[in-house]
Amino acid sequence: MATYHSLDVGVHYKATDLDQFVNKKDVVLLSSNENHLFSDPEREFKVIQSFNGFFEHSSDNGEKEYRSKKAYVLEKV
Repeated sequence: MATYHSLDVGVHYKATDLDQFVNKKDVVLLSSNENHLFSDPEREFKVIQSFNGFFEHSSDNGEKEYRSKKAYVLEKV
């Protein structure tokens, strides 16, 4: 398994590599494969977008906060 410092847009990654990546990095993965991202370790996903942060709405206090956290949008290949 490869070790990645970041994910590159346009590149395909196996679910098993993505699993290891999120275990070592503080990131968000958004997948077109719903909650089945890690169900098949050999399935490949393509990174279609990446963001340096995102807005998050708190249901507790209604505040919107920008989170400086890398986020990746993945598409099932």
